[in-house]
Amino acid sequence: MWTQERWAALAVLSIIMLLSKVAAPIEVPLDPKIQQELKQPPTIVKQSLKDYIVDPRDNIIIECEAKGTPVPTFQWRRNGKFFNVGKDPRVTMRSRSGTLEIRSSGKPEDYEGEYQCFASNDFGTAISNKILLRVSKSPLWPKEVLEPVVVREGESLVLPCKPPPGLPPPETFWMDSSIMPIIQDKRVSMGLNGDLFFSNVLARDANTDYSCNARFEFTHTIQQKNPFTLKVLAKEPYNDTFLSSTDLYGARNVPETQPTFLSPKGLSSSKIVLRGEQLLLECIAAGVPSPNIDWIKKGADLPSKKVKIENFGKTLRLLNVSEEDSGDYVCMASNKIGSIRHSIEVQVKAAPYWLDKPTNLVLAPDENGRLVCRARGNPKPTIQWLVNGEPIESSLPNPNRQVLGDTILFHSVQIGSSAVHQCNASNEHGYLLANAFVNILDMAPRMLGPKNQLIKVIENNRTFLDCPFFGSPFPILRWFKNGLGSGLDGGQYKLYHNGTLEIKQARPEDQGTYTCVASNILGKMENQVRLEVKEPTRIVRAPEHVTQAKGTTVRFDCRVKHDPSLLATVTWLKDDKPLSFNWIGRFRKDGETLSIYNVNPEDAGTYTCTAKTEIDENSASARLTVTEDDISSASNRSAFAGRPDPPQDLELSDPSARSVRLTWVPGNENNSPVTHFLVQFEEDRWEPGKWQNLSIFDGNLNSVNLQLSPFVNYQFRVIAINAVGQSQPSLPSARYQTSGASPDVVPSGLKGWGSKKNNMEITWQALKNTERNGPNLRYMVSWRRKDTEEEWNNTTTTRTKHIIHNTDTYVPYEIKINAINDFGHSPESNIVIGYSGEDKPSAAPTELRVSKINSTKVNVHWVPVDPSTVNGEFKEYKLYYWREASLMKGLKVNKTKLHKGFFTTAEQPSGILTELFPYSKYKIYMVVANREYEGPQSNTVEFYTKEGEPGAPKYFRIQRHTDVVHLKWDKPLEPNGVLIGYTLQYHTVNGTQAGERKVQSFPANVTEYLMNLPNRFTRFKFYLAARTQVGAGEVYAVESPHFTNEAYKEQEDIATQGWFIGLMCAVALLVLILLIVCFIKRSRGGKYAVRDKKDLPLDPVDHKDQDGSFDYHSDEDNKPLQGSQTSLDGNVKESDDSLVDYGEGGDGQFNEDGSFIGQYTVKKDKEETEGNESSEATSPVNAIYSLA
Repeated sequence: MWTQERWAALAVLSIIMLLSKVAAPIEVPLDPKIQQELKQPPTIVKQSLKDYIVDPRDNIIIECEAKGTPVPTFQWRRNGKFFNVGKDPRVTMRSRSGTLEIRSSGKPEDYEGEYQCFASNDFGTAISNKILLRVSKSPLWPKEVLEPVVVREGESLVLPCKPPPGLPPPETFWMDSSIMPIIQDKRVSMGLNGDLFFSNVLARDANTDYSCNARFEFTHTIQQKNPFTLKVLAKEPYNDTFLSSTDLYGARNVPETQPTFLSPKGLSSSKIVLRGEQLLLECIAAGVPSPNIDWIKKGADLPSKKVKIENFGKTLRLLNVSEEDSGDYVCMASNKIGSIRHSIEVQVKAAPYWLDKPTNLVLAPDENGRLVCRARGNPKPTIQWLVNGEPIESSLPNPNRQVLGDTILFHSVQIGSSAVHQCNASNEHGYLLANAFVNILDMAPRMLGPKNQLIKVIENNRTFLDCPFFGSPFPILRWFKNGLGSGLDGGQYKLYHNGTLEIKQARPEDQGTYTCVASNILGKMENQVRLEVKEPTRIVRAPEHVTQAKGTTVRFDCRVKHDPSLLATVTWLKDDKPLSFNWIGRFRKDGETLSIYNVNPEDAGTYTCTAKTEIDENSASARLTVTEDDISSASNRSAFAGRPDPPQDLELSDPSARSVRLTWVPGNENNSPVTHFLVQFEEDRWEPGKWQNLSIFDGNLNSVNLQLSPFVNYQFRVIAINAVGQSQPSLPSARYQTSGASPDVVPSGLKGWGSKKNNMEITWQALKNTERNGPNLRYMVSWRRKDTEEEWNNTTTTRTKHIIHNTDTYVPYEIKINAINDFGHSPESNIVIGYSGEDKPSAAPTELRVSKINSTKVNVHWVPVDPSTVNGEFKEYKLYYWREASLMKGLKVNKTKLHKGFFTTAEQPSGILTELFPYSKYKIYMVVANREYEGPQSNTVEFYTKEGEPGAPKYFRIQRHTDVVHLKWDKPLEPNGVLIGYTLQYHTVNGTQAGERKVQSFPANVTEYLMNLPNRFTRFKFYLAARTQVGAGEVYAVESPHFTNEAYKEQEDIATQGWFIGLMCAVALLVLILLIVCFIKRSRGGKYAVRDKKDLPLDPVDHKDQDGSFDYHSDEDNKPLQGSQTSLDGNVKESDDSLVDYGEGGDGQFNEDGSFIGQYTVKKDKEETEGNESSEATSPVNAIYSLA
């Protein structure tokens, strides 16, 4: 009978074996768009050391940085209790970070303790190590009075150091009072504890004093202990002559002694060291003469790569200690008197170290996974699990989680159970802490590669079509060609797990549009790749080896055939280095020919032509040999060189079923040796009269065996080729008829598909003419229902298509084909699976319902149809949905019917419908679809989406005046709920600098705001958002224009005001009236007294004088006025108003009444008018002039 413990162990083993078969965790690609949308628990990315010693003079920085989406928030615990950062004015936490900064004022010792950081977001909490913060200390030496040390010469001595206990411990060294280092050797040296050891004292040691110094790392200070003074009691007085003695001790009568250990004491000791640290062992011995120290390890050799012997052999340093370094280490001290040993037992302990560190786990809903935390140490560490920083035992129970020691098993995980798990492995020597989140991710399929990619490949090459994708649950990916078929995989195609489709040998018929479709329960996504199969680039006429004399011209031909849709370039190389061409150089490239003029010996070498397109290339090479013949002899020889004569007397012999021997007599070479013979053939059955190349042979052959195809009536001809060119073709040979044979080639491109619901069309590609191998070619097609023991049905046809009628709907068939002629049949093709036609699905999904409705998405559930009712290849469940109405009264909506597909075969399928309008009434129904048809509708479901954040306001306008800004807006086109108001934020703008942002709130019925400006040149930027109960919506941002633009706009506004137009009209009318009065006044004639004339104002003349005055005149001023008097000689007298009377420098005149008119200059008149203002005022003309 098995015990209860055995049954429990068996159950645990079963669970582990079950989970060992689960799919690997999801690897989230580093695509920026996916990383941006991915919700992720926190991860600690930076933290301070566990043992953190700080300088008391500096600010204390305790680092804690974490990443996650949403951005984590941070909290700290100090000595296991919540640490309120906000209450301590000396402590601040950096923005968007958990790093603490403690200012150095005050006592830094107050902040010593154990700190731990907690980084949290909606999906979990990550924690840092426990950071032990300690402040560096550098205490002073204790005050002490040191008496002189008296010692006999030859005795051993230890001068103690005992430095003050600093943090971290100080580095010690010995100097004298002159700050000179104490010289150390195998007799005098410092031990690991800082003491100064003398194996034996000599009288000269009293010549100096000895002071221990302590260097503190953090404070960069050195503290000195009071010096020791030595008094050495010697039998002989000390002088320098003893320094040259070969027997220093004998010369001074110092007795020789056997070694004894000063450190460590006794014959044995023990030492514990931690794995990974360094081991320091020390043996210091006394004796005369000074002993030598040697080290061994019992039962093993010292590891030479890790061991260093230091301090004149007294210290053994072992780096990076591991468990195999445990054992007994023996130091031997010896001199000529004797030797002594000390054994040190070394035990290697270990703080915990990782064997399997838990790593982040990303799972899809209903998937399984596990976290493993394995650590080793000495003693064995204990494993403790935490969830979000708290012990897992005290966390909320999770039925989908099971803890088995160092492993946590997850099964059928659900959305909402994301968390950060911590593993703590600890023993008496230390601990390890690791965070590992379990993120439950649901994401519709995404295509990561470029859209609609065009791939060009060379015929018969292996080809890969990439379709990188991602989704959670991990999507199923299928490939289709030209939108047909049931998925490409098998035979010519191979589908890889990452979505790549391999085409093993690309053929012209493989050309077309390939569609990859990735689908999971959340939807599907597709991408297309256009494949073009191109002909390979070939060199049909390659350059040939040439031997040419110096000074002649050489030509290399490189004739290329390539796919006509590709651009090919031909480049030339000499000895693998590119050639350069120009019009004046000796190397010239003319199309596909390379010409070298006036060749010299340096031109000899290998010439390579490379034909290259964007997807392939081909190369051919030839050697050029340059001889030292003079130019004249070469010219004479080349003058007689020519194309060879055609071969003659072609004969056929040794006939067989598929070969024949052809023999010919070469023609005259015409001073240029024949390098090749080209054999061509013509057949009279398929393409009569067309000569085709068969084979090319070396120029030293005149009899060759030709390999032929069956059932062809051949005749042959031969062309000779030398360096000059090709000969004319020879006369044709006699005809040779090869015997027929059964076909060798299997028809390709075999497939079966239904064009109607009750048929299946089988198609294939015809054999080429040269593959017929005999007369009366036909094809035998065979088919039968798949997975049945039915006999094969077959038919024979000369066509390339056969239709099977009266089939059941969407039934798989096995299809095969072979070719037949009168001599037999070809091998059968591989069996291909085809399907008969599809019909409309006969059943509808049932019990359509929705759950988890929010503002923009809803979960959809339904009962699936029986697969037999799909009547074709299952494509998807297609959900039709439309927006029936908005819950906002009076808002018209677009009722266009949309659809979304869900590819799932789950027993309880569900999906998520996204991108819905908030606060709306929706209707949905579902159908099942195959490749051709959709089935009947399910029940129609009506639901209402919740309120959401509103859209941007319909418009947001600024009308700016001198001292105010008038803002106007309208409610959003999509309120997405009941508007409760608007939030206006604004700040001043000065170049790239923004001022302090201010906030105003308005109720929903307010759509304008008048704001006073502090001054007319201040510019503002405004941000307006509508609000619902859910929150603020999309922001509409505008910026006020420059004042100069506004000032110009105000001028334009004034110019269009009615009062301003009326005023301008009145001014214009007044000016018109004054002009009419002026005209009448000047046109009026008559006599007037001279005294009156004297009082008249000056005639206005439009001449600017030196004094700045203006004269106004017209052509009428030179005409006599009406009523003017006739002079005594009968001539008409000029008007008294003429300029002659007032002309500058004119003589005075007497008028008929005897009065005198003086000389009036403009200047004088001005003075006069200034003295007679009343006369000026009576003239309307002067009034107008004054206005001017």
